[in-house]
Amino acid sequence: MLRHPWRPVIGATIASVVLAAAIYLGSRGLRTFDSALAPYAVATVFLVFGATYRYLVWISRPGARRLFRKGFGALFSWDNFRRTPTALPRMAATYLGFQKFLGARSRPRWVAHQLVFWGCVLAALITFPLTWGWFTFTANSGSGPQYTMNLWGFGILTFDALSVFGWIMFHGLDLAAVLVIAGAGYFLVRRMRDREATTGQRFGYDFLPLLALITISVTGLLLTFSSVFLHGGGYEFLAVLHMASVVLTLIYLPFGKFFHIIQRPAAVGMQLFKYTARGQVAQCLRCGQEIDTAAYLENLRGTMRDLGLDFDEWAATCPDCKRRLRGRAYLTSVKKGF
Repeated sequence: MLRHPWRPVIGATIASVVLAAAIYLGSRGLRTFDSALAPYAVATVFLVFGATYRYLVWISRPGARRLFRKGFGALFSWDNFRRTPTALPRMAATYLGFQKFLGARSRPRWVAHQLVFWGCVLAALITFPLTWGWFTFTANSGSGPQYTMNLWGFGILTFDALSVFGWIMFHGLDLAAVLVIAGAGYFLVRRMRDREATTGQRFGYDFLPLLALITISVTGLLLTFSSVFLHGGGYEFLAVLHMASVVLTLIYLPFGKFFHIIQRPAAVGMQLFKYTARGQVAQCLRCGQEIDTAAYLENLRGTMRDLGLDFDEWAATCPDCKRRLRGRAYLTSVKKGF
């Protein structure tokens, strides 16, 4: 139960107003804003509201609050930057960009996750500025093929639409869709066939995000197919279907599995917190084996105490000793031979 339930609502409202103001100012008073893309822009405002609200509710919990404070305290610590100036870029690349920790579990899963991740990043970098009216493309002549890309109304790049670079510029979303379909398709097949993945999975939490990503990508590719090969046949229907899938996914994003995207930077800060405290190592109370950094262990025990778990001393034992203690408890408290 939140002590101050109105604070997340106020914070989310402020974030939404700031984004709406940025859209207005960045589109030069809506002069470069495309009204046909208004539903997408409105959906991003709802996305920011939901994400900010969920994040503020999340960090109000004892465990997440400690993670937030320690993690971002390490991120913005001048002492940490002075002692290890390359630690933050390396960990950001490792945990945010390339997610190497996933590679230790399964190489195919890591590759699929990279395809989904970079496909979504590419799509977001293109879609959001376009729907906000920040990016515009203007032809330098009536027939082209020279175009200028404008940011906030200022020309920043001129390119030939018939060149390879021009093709990539105008088909960036198609490339992103191919990446997402390949990665999400792998996960979808795995969740239907892999016995490990099917155990305990839920449709709304595990299947729905993948289906949403694939629907957005497929309908986006069909828009290009319609305009290139069908001379616009069925384009209006596909445009509405694509818009509906994108808008619903953006609104759903803060309240489903995708919320871990917003949580991940705090985990990077916690890894930096552990890295900068690596000189002081805690040892197991029973066998003396090294466990983790002393600062991280004390933070974990503090979180357990905040949650009312009165056995925080267990955090100071290694996994092998935990298993032995658990087995002894079964033997003495449950029954012999359990």
